[in-house]
Amino acid sequence: MRGEPSCPRCGGRVRAPGLFADAWQCDAHGPVYPLQPVIPPSVEALNVVVHRTQVPVWMPWPLPVGWLFTGVAYAGDDRSGGRATAVACSGPGPLGGPGEMILIAEELGVGLGAHYAGIDGPDPGSYMNVEKPPQAKVLAAGRPTPLWHVYRTPDDRAVFAGEALGMWLWAVMWPEQAGLLMYDELVLTDLRDAGAEIDLVPCGALSPRLLQP
Repeated sequence: MRGEPSCPRCGGRVRAPGLFADAWQCDAHGPVYPLQPVIPPSVEALNVVVHRTQVPVWMPWPLPVGWLFTGVAYAGDDRSGGRATAVACSGPGPLGGPGEMILIAEELGVGLGAHYAGIDGPDPGSYMNVEKPPQAKVLAAGRPTPLWHVYRTPDDRAVFAGEALGMWLWAVMWPEQAGLLMYDELVLTDLRDAGAEIDLVPCGALSPRLLQP
């Protein structure tokens, strides 16, 4: 059964636009871009999000050895298009055991990345120190992209954030030790540019982190 849209910042219920408001409304956070129900991971689900979004759809490509695509979500509606995307991948952690990663791209103020990071948000600015050198770097759409460690997050995860293609880029990993992946200079592809290669993405079971961070 298809679920209902929710607030990207808190996961709470939202009210659809109506006579007195032209935007979706959350009682706690006011006007928001609604987080659409998560679709089980498949190439078809990826294609749906890729064709609806206004922001990048980041995925490590090639995926780390043994890793699978495990879900995708986006915030926005038919009128606005996707203003935030979240792609989940799962696989063996660098120190053993399972690891999970969610990559979020979003416009300023949407708050989806902060929701997965476990901070108040909506943006990471006050939770990272850009005066210091970045703690990690990725190659995003062919461009070296610095990422800073995001502080004051729950102990069960590692969070990094920065800017890519004019949007926030968040990387949230469970458990915290899985954050070591970020020191391997991951190559991130915007799946909007992947073309036929998107059909090659290996799919696993839906990540529960995507549903309930």
